[in-house]
Amino acid sequence: MSALTDLPPLRQSLEAHGLMADKGLGQHFLLDLNITRKIARLAGPLEGLSVIEVGPGPGGLTRALLEAGATVTVIEKDARFLPLLNELADVSEGQLRIVMGDALKADEADLAASQAVPIVANLPYNVGTALLIKWLTGAYRPASMTLMFQKEVAERIVARPGDDAYGRLAVIAQATAKARIVMEAPARAFTPPPKVDSAVVRLDPHETRPPEPVLMALERVTQAAFGQRRKMLRSSLKVLGGAELCEAAGIDPSRRAETLALEEFLGLADKLLERG
Repeated sequence: MSALTDLPPLRQSLEAHGLMADKGLGQHFLLDLNITRKIARLAGPLEGLSVIEVGPGPGGLTRALLEAGATVTVIEKDARFLPLLNELADVSEGQLRIVMGDALKADEADLAASQAVPIVANLPYNVGTALLIKWLTGAYRPASMTLMFQKEVAERIVARPGDDAYGRLAVIAQATAKARIVMEAPARAFTPPPKVDSAVVRLDPHETRPPEPVLMALERVTQAAFGQRRKMLRSSLKVLGGAELCEAAGIDPSRRAETLALEEFLGLADKLLERG
């Protein structure tokens, strides 16, 4: 049986199978093993751990995760990559499981045998945010998430009050996890190069997170507040109670959404729940 190191370079494998990235699926390949190995290290140590990877494509990051000693379950929607992933599985000594399907519909708890495992991925651009919200607020809670996004999305995840990028995504992410940018990757690192740079965000879920009703209320509050972010809260939150809701939470209704700290948004969510 061949070893991982005996496999041909990814670019050569793609050419051999006549494969190109599908823009409609938001695909941009990471073929530089130095970069994928660094991502694996940022997610680690992974020796002996089970890991879920979404959108492996030709398997560049998958190779790095296997090299790091992880047992990897990949979820891939594009069946064109199955031959390449099967070649990788053939030399992985049972450490790689391939699941064909849509990650937005996947049952991670079933795939991970109900264990909290790390999720590591170079996420497809068109579903990255939706997948993150699923993992932050859904029933399955990963042990950690090390995820590649467009740089502007990464900045929205870690933004603080007053930042231009501060919005719903930052509030939801930081209510449920500790989030930080751990690596940046220029567009030229990808094949084909996207129009924007990318960045890796490491998210470590808080030991306790707000109960589901609070998270649902938080999503309603942030949707309304940031949906009209230039307006005062008394106007942007009018459909939820406006000034009365703000005053109940001890917040000046003349403030704007981008000035509120996470704790203040949680206070608004609590008061919204009390109102029924």
